[in-house]
Amino acid sequence: MADPVALIALALDAAFGWPERLYRRIGHPVGAIAAIIGSIEKALNRPAWPDATRRIAGVATLAITLAVTGGIAWGATWLLTTYLGGYAWIGIGLLAAPGLAQRSLNDHVAPIAAALGKGDVQGARIAVGKIVGRDTDRLDSAGIARAGIESLAESFCDGIVAPLFWLLIGGLPGLWIYKAINTADSLIGHREPRWRAFGWASARIDDLANWIPARISGGLLCLAGPGGWRVMRRDARKHASPNAGWPEAAMAGVLDLRLAGPVSYDGVTQLKPWIGSGRPAATAADIARALQVYRRACLLLWIVTGALLWVR
Repeated sequence: MADPVALIALALDAAFGWPERLYRRIGHPVGAIAAIIGSIEKALNRPAWPDATRRIAGVATLAITLAVTGGIAWGATWLLTTYLGGYAWIGIGLLAAPGLAQRSLNDHVAPIAAALGKGDVQGARIAVGKIVGRDTDRLDSAGIARAGIESLAESFCDGIVAPLFWLLIGGLPGLWIYKAINTADSLIGHREPRWRAFGWASARIDDLANWIPARISGGLLCLAGPGGWRVMRRDARKHASPNAGWPEAAMAGVLDLRLAGPVSYDGVTQLKPWIGSGRPAATAADIARALQVYRRACLLLWIVTGALLWVR
């Protein structure tokens, strides 16, 4: 069941994504997950509580979110299987497609390259600010390009490879439980005082859920262009995340760039180590090349998924 579902989900996402008109009208399923997390966090993340209590509250928040999300996905699968029988995979594929982000990621990164190519630095800042959490108001063109490429590489894992991996492992509930974990990590899995204890469980579970997909992502990016293997093996563990460094280092090697390095969040500069040993200044042309690598890696992912279907 999971294999044809995965293929139709990939096809629907690549062809249509999540249309802007639909987003404006009803939002996105991830937004609903975020609303659940946000409402529970407001009730349970109380600064007056000791860290141990807040950690337990964070575990409860994640558990409730996963139960609701997984329960809805399981119920939808049961209904489709019961009433559509052998055609249920089509409906399940329709419900799985919004959990992938092939088209969305491409459509968010391409405008950064377009703006930089026209010399519109402010427009590029606005475009990259939609996909990164770092401060963008003072980024120069090289910093903007680097941020866009890093986000593209990292999001290849958590926006495409990881949800597809968990779809193949656990069907529709597996995909949407993963999306709930990843959303929780994005919202509360931070190290700032407000989140450190409360978001601990979300951050750790997200690390675990992405461990295998991150390494698959890095491997696919290396296969999509030469030069990635050596840099990925050498630099992947330089990243603060146990997972994000794999696709990022692979992309740095393929593009012959240096990525990461010092970055500012909320006005505070963090001296992150450099990943890669290539050119220090990324350009709009490098973003375009990164998109080409990304598309080839997506195609390879399709081939791997098709091969799994054939084997099974």
